[in-house]
Amino acid sequence: MSGFTPQSTHHRARKRFGQNFLVDQSIINRIVESIDPHAGQHIVEIGPGQAALTRKLIAALGSGGSIDAIEIDRDLVARLVHEFDAGKLRVHQADAMEFDFATLPAPLRVVGNLPYNISTPILFRLCEYEDRISDMTFMLQKEVVDRMAALAGEDARGRLSVMLQYRFKIEKCFDVPPTAFKPVPAVDSSIVRLTPLAAEHDAPAGARRLKPKDEKAFALMVTHAFAKRRKMLRNSLSAWVTPEGWSTIGVDPKARAEDLTTAEFVAISDWTFVNKP
Repeated sequence: MSGFTPQSTHHRARKRFGQNFLVDQSIINRIVESIDPHAGQHIVEIGPGQAALTRKLIAALGSGGSIDAIEIDRDLVARLVHEFDAGKLRVHQADAMEFDFATLPAPLRVVGNLPYNISTPILFRLCEYEDRISDMTFMLQKEVVDRMAALAGEDARGRLSVMLQYRFKIEKCFDVPPTAFKPVPAVDSSIVRLTPLAAEHDAPAGARRLKPKDEKAFALMVTHAFAKRRKMLRNSLSAWVTPEGWSTIGVDPKARAEDLTTAEFVAISDWTFVNKP
């Protein structure tokens, strides 16, 4: 989804880009408060659209701050380039799924109203740059945010929960009603903040970034577990863990995927790495 200002009503939202323009100024102000931009900072905005959020951020960043904006719609790119000085806003006409964020100076504060139809792939894409990211604040479909933040034992918990939570602290900020947009979407939205967890071993347990011994195998195992989420682990992961292995790992084989903490998934993956059945 993209930003919007009343002065720019002649741009028609394009479904292929997932455009729904934010029009509620009180919501825009709350988003800026959640981002908490400071003078002189560098921000990356995905999908600035008609710059409703962009204008507020530029004002908050002051003379020493700047924004790199990733916008796929060439008509909106032309308008952004026309309105803003290049020293304040550098506009990149690109698909966020293909853009190389490593070309931007770190650390990155990433913000935006992500297209809801491809929000999950973009989140996984940004995981590739976690070492360069300071924090990320996004508008997303409420259902997606609920899945991102879901803890062990909650129905909303899934692959997305685990794959983000072992990298980031997930904080749901507030919900946004459909009436805050034009055109009005058919879903509720939420603002969420993701902060990379510390890699240091002396970091507090709740703030420590977990490191599976084999991250690709970990991702595959989590995907496999949730693909058969209604089955007990001893069945859904029978190709990964022997019957004897469960007691060594310390995880109940009768549990289901949504019952496990992120740390327990890492423990299963690490046991498998050492004891491939």
